[in-house]
Amino acid sequence: MAKVCCFGELLLRFSPVANGEWIRQAAMPVFVGGAELNVATALANWHVPVKYSTVLPENSLADDIVTYIGNKGIDPSGIVRFGQRVGSYYLSQGTDLKNASVIYDRAHSSFSELAVGKVDWDVILQDTSWLHVSAISPALSASVAGACQELMAAASAKGITVSIDLNHRARLWQYGMAPTDIMPGLIEYCDVVMGNIWSANALLGIPVDEHIHAKGQPADYVEHARATSAAIQERFPRCKVVANTFRFDQPPAGLRYFTTLYVEGQPYVSSEWLTDSVVDRVGSGDCFMAGLIYGLYHQHAPQDVVDFAAAAAFGKLQELGDATDQTVADIAKRLDTINSIT
Repeated sequence: MAKVCCFGELLLRFSPVANGEWIRQAAMPVFVGGAELNVATALANWHVPVKYSTVLPENSLADDIVTYIGNKGIDPSGIVRFGQRVGSYYLSQGTDLKNASVIYDRAHSSFSELAVGKVDWDVILQDTSWLHVSAISPALSASVAGACQELMAAASAKGITVSIDLNHRARLWQYGMAPTDIMPGLIEYCDVVMGNIWSANALLGIPVDEHIHAKGQPADYVEHARATSAAIQERFPRCKVVANTFRFDQPPAGLRYFTTLYVEGQPYVSSEWLTDSVVDRVGSGDCFMAGLIYGLYHQHAPQDVVDFAAAAAFGKLQELGDATDQTVADIAKRLDTINSIT
């Protein structure tokens, strides 16, 4: 069976306890992650054939990582080896990647050395029916953005389904090009787009209602998601599926979560999920993306697709680490629970 290929930079996440407690403990947890690897890990858990493509150096640390990936049931054959180092970042426990406390240490990583003509994408895309990328990679440099476009064009020419997560990391766009200068040229190759109304504005220039928070009702957000999705599809005719996620903090430590899907002019909305506490915010969006791919890969009905993806993402909030360990049965049980309530 043809595989889903997830492409992006692998990162080591150092997760210190806040306020210097990690120094007193002389300990700091380390997680192997990166948005696209998190997606691949979830898909492997759900028995979707998946490979992972990134760039790692030729050293023993990278060897350990490749073994780790293979042990997760992910085909590591898409990993290219050159360069000198693995990228990393520091994020205090309990926060997320949109928090100002994130510290990136990925300059001069192996992945950052990507450029047009440096990788044979035909080899990477062998036995592949679906390519997944994210907006994080083209945010790193003009040369990496060029390599992303080269890869996505190659996949498109082969008739491979292409999906993208519109992750917006404003602190990464530091090479003199605005996201709106780069991202539209990549979305032209995409069949599936996932993000939210704010990332669509920041990355694609799709208008966002600056007063939407003042309205603040779920119906208002859902209608905005419909309008944003329709605008994306009108501008990028290849795009057939658009998903939007909404995650709002609920003081003191909880959150409210729901998602939408737009297919063939029809909006679909997940149940609303509420929690009083969160274990780890990292990777929830990646888990939603994996759920989206899972449902579409198996050609499930749109409502089932968005319900499964939202339930998976919500479940990830209660797991420590970058990637989920949930099974399909775990997610189905959570859906049964909320359906019995509603």
